[in-house]
Amino acid sequence: MTETYRREDLSVDQQHALFTAARNLAEEFSGTFGTETIDRYLHTSYDQFAGRASVPHFLPLLAERFARQRLQALARVEGKDATGTPIVLFMCVHNAGRSQMALGFFTHLAEDRAIGWSGGSEPGDQINPAAVEAMRERGIDITGEFPKPWTTEIAQAADVIVTMGCGDACPVFPGKRYLDWTLDDPAGQDLAAVRPIRDEIEQRVRGLLTDLDVPLRA
Repeated sequence: MTETYRREDLSVDQQHALFTAARNLAEEFSGTFGTETIDRYLHTSYDQFAGRASVPHFLPLLAERFARQRLQALARVEGKDATGTPIVLFMCVHNAGRSQMALGFFTHLAEDRAIGWSGGSEPGDQINPAAVEAMRERGIDITGEFPKPWTTEIAQAADVIVTMGCGDACPVFPGKRYLDWTLDDPAGQDLAAVRPIRDEIEQRVRGLLTDLDVPLRA
């Protein structure tokens, strides 16, 4: 990691974790992006979570994961990823309920045949516990996800942007395919109220994958 991005506000352990994250990303994107680009994306990703994360210890890991997603998106935007794998971005307000359940179903059903991302216009600080439990009932664990914002490169890289209640705050880019899913907001709802929202999301995700000619997991 270059000295340009050394942070004096972090503990020694956090500094070490970010150095490790930078090394991991440098190896993964070797030949695609230089060290300076990787460092910049890692540290700006860290900044996205630093002000609202409830568990600071995990910040470097969250930053690494988000930077990886952003770099994958940048590679697609710059024509450095020619795989052609469909990318879908699910967006809601807090990225804590609807979009996370949609991403869970999408990733589960598509496996590695399509890429799913999610983001929020005003990201929360944790996944909705009722959404987590509702998905667990379907055998899908979304506890490894986290509320995060959308970024320009992520939106530009997506083939389809699915919006769920974020209105004018959702990104608009010419030439993108947009789908607006009208769904009840699970925020503040109990498990019984979230279940029908979950089931409707599953049906919509299945329909989207079929429309994209992505085979569904058996």
